[in-house]
Amino acid sequence: MAKDIIEVENVNHPRHVTRVNAAKYASAKAAMLAVMPAAAPGLTQSETREAMVPHLDPALFPEGKTSGWWAKTVQLDLEAKGVVVRENSKPLRWHRA
Repeated sequence: MAKDIIEVENVNHPRHVTRVNAAKYASAKAAMLAVMPAAAPGLTQSETREAMVPHLDPALFPEGKTSGWWAKTVQLDLEAKGVVVRENSKPLRWHRA
């Protein structure tokens, strides 16, 4: 596999992997982990997406473009790996495991 591609999982589709840009994934993952609280009540998807933007590499995400898609991709992958936890709440919220 090329160094610029990484495989990610999706908690909603076990055993299914998708290949994505490794640099964008790394930037989005670092941004998410920088803003994700360690405990409940956690952040909603929109709160997470908004909080991540200032932490993203502007060369990879000019003006935060496509950051929403990457926020969801990273959230699903980290949830599948047990790094973040989905709370049983409405609206849905996530925090670090």
